[in-house]
Amino acid sequence: MDLVVGIDIGGTKTKIGLVDGHGNCLDQTFFRTREYPDLGEYQDQIKTNVDELLSKLDFTPTILGCGIGAPNASSKRGTIENAANLAWKGTVPFLEKFKEKWNVPMRIMNDASAAALGELLFGRGKEMTDFIAITLGTGFGAGIVANGHLIDGYDGFAGELGHVDMTIGDGRLTGLGIAGGLEAYVSATGLKRTILYMQSQYLDESRFRSIAYNDLHGEEITQAAEEGDEIAIKAFDYTAKIMAQALANFTAFTQPEAFILMGGLVNSGKWILDPLERYLNQFLLKVYRGKVKILESGMEGKTAAICGAAALIWEEHR
Repeated sequence: MDLVVGIDIGGTKTKIGLVDGHGNCLDQTFFRTREYPDLGEYQDQIKTNVDELLSKLDFTPTILGCGIGAPNASSKRGTIENAANLAWKGTVPFLEKFKEKWNVPMRIMNDASAAALGELLFGRGKEMTDFIAITLGTGFGAGIVANGHLIDGYDGFAGELGHVDMTIGDGRLTGLGIAGGLEAYVSATGLKRTILYMQSQYLDESRFRSIAYNDLHGEEITQAAEEGDEIAIKAFDYTAKIMAQALANFTAFTQPEAFILMGGLVNSGKWILDPLERYLNQFLLKVYRGKVKILESGMEGKTAAICGAAALIWEEHR
């Protein structure tokens, strides 16, 4: 049986899985990225985890290769460059070093672009030629598919839509220091920051007035909205409105059939999705209204990033 190793490198966790040609993740594991600040030791840990996953199988697979999704990864050079949330600074020759430890075909790509490729091969994008995949986690990532092809860009960094300035330079800073950048508002982290902003703007009673920022979690904000907390409801509405403005702008570039959403913030369900759809149709140009769908990912949430990374290799075996 042919399998591909998919690796999702995140600032907090590195997730590793074995993926078949249908986008099924047979088994997976993870370790904490920040526990391995030395690149060589980090890559050794990846290989150890891969070997452990393979040893648990009751058959001997053929490993076609290893696909890697990572923040600020260049698919053209095999590097990770100036990633805000990783310990390795500057330009890191990730594939070059990893191939010294494990001699299999490898590809690396920006994690959000890899997720879009996963949707194209395994998810809701299978029946589409034009869509944009949006990852709403700690930050805001985007992968763009147009005319049936992933837009990778000249240098492999296309789709950094989370750092588009939404405020003409006088707003919150993103992880890359962009003032007013989208991900500072539309992300799990951005939602937390908006809770504080709403408390400063309104006098409504709220459970969050007695919770410190570092103790605040996205699940609590959703639960508070369910219980009628006005600060939580206002925060979701504010987040959705900014996101809708951005998606309306992005529509003018490639006219996607759909925006496919994934990541922790999507788990807030109707509190983010309902106002998002309402505002999007308000902000879209008339020629686009009623034509752009908001969809949740067609890949299982816990394995979507792994399968997206694996799609980098499976794409070459179709």
